[in-house]
Amino acid sequence: MNETSPALPQLGQWGSLDELYQLQDKRLPEALEMARRSPFYGTGPDPADLSAMPLTTKQHLRESYPWGMLAVDKRELATYHESSGTSGEPTPSYFTERDWHDVIDRFARSAIGLRPSDTVMVRTPYSMLTTAHQAHQAARLCGATVVPADNRSLVMPYSRVIRALRDLSISVAWCLPSECLLWAAAARAAGLRPEQDFPALRGFLLAGEPLTPARRSRIQQLWGGTPVLQDYGSTETGSLAGECSAGRLHLWADRFLAEVYDPETGVSAREGRGRLVITTLYRAAMPLVRYDLEDTVVITAEDCPCGWQLPTIQVLGRSAAGYPIGDVRIAQHDVEQLVFGLPVERNVLFWRGRATSARLELEIEVPDDQRAAACAELTAEVQAHHGVDCTVTGVSTGTLVPPQTLASATEFVKPKNLFAADEDWSRAVIYY
Repeated sequence: MNETSPALPQLGQWGSLDELYQLQDKRLPEALEMARRSPFYGTGPDPADLSAMPLTTKQHLRESYPWGMLAVDKRELATYHESSGTSGEPTPSYFTERDWHDVIDRFARSAIGLRPSDTVMVRTPYSMLTTAHQAHQAARLCGATVVPADNRSLVMPYSRVIRALRDLSISVAWCLPSECLLWAAAARAAGLRPEQDFPALRGFLLAGEPLTPARRSRIQQLWGGTPVLQDYGSTETGSLAGECSAGRLHLWADRFLAEVYDPETGVSAREGRGRLVITTLYRAAMPLVRYDLEDTVVITAEDCPCGWQLPTIQVLGRSAAGYPIGDVRIAQHDVEQLVFGLPVERNVLFWRGRATSARLELEIEVPDDQRAAACAELTAEVQAHHGVDCTVTGVSTGTLVPPQTLASATEFVKPKNLFAADEDWSRAVIYY
């Protein structure tokens, strides 16, 4: 680590939000000067006046692929990453060793409280993204044992995840919220009871998808009250917010300057609802100035029992704008809150929906004996909360998530070229 680099702020070093904003203001000029060292910002407007700077977009990052955002000598880099966007174009992201120290330090603040006695399953992608790497390194920093499960590896089907959760006494799982639902179904498919057959499990640390209160509650219920905590970030930034002991998601505003941006008016504020725009304060390899994450959020400055003196943030996600149905817009989190608000005995975990110009069409997996009641209740809830026509169809368990997906224990082998007469030589060359 460069001895001239400034010390990173630590929780407790400021006593109020006003002091936090003063800390941001003091650091901002140097952060903007760091940004000027990259080809992207070095050839653009002078960022001395932050409010006059245009937004940096994901498309700007793609157009700067691979090294147009690099603000240090390439020899200083520790890792290179790309995000998992749907555009088909790579979105680059890179970190120095000191940048990683910042990311890991932020992630480890979570109230989950990683410790040496923990065995942590990391079940988010390792390939190109940062998500698994930050959890892995933070767990190791805290002395925990890491099980690198990777949710994009064919060698780790759900049946193997369930075996590892139980046999290895996993105490903390880092994963997407959807994984927790799938694991519960896979555990049941294996004849296990998720609410009591995994006694070592003390917490889920979730990210990668917006988490509604109803889905959080359902996950906790499925797993016998196991606490559910949230982290929020991106491959371009690492962790941006984490959950405190009081159950609130706090923005790491000592390391980023955050704006709530209204795309219709172009106006930004520190609080309110809008798109999250951030300016990094300590990032060396790839400083970001007014970077639009395209996520809709709600930021609030309020006192919290945890004492962190950081703004709270609610993440609604990129789908928060929703889809038009008549004069109403319906977003995924709106529907999810209603689906998981159904009575527990309806046993509805998996759903899908489609918004047409005239109505909302939903399908839910539901046991035969609960189907009529669940469909009627969800239809009534959608109409009561959003005033749109809705058709809810109940489908048999296993329709949306096939049983073989949950129970598969496929054998995976390394590439080979020579086979015995009774072996399947169609499996040559490629890793299956």
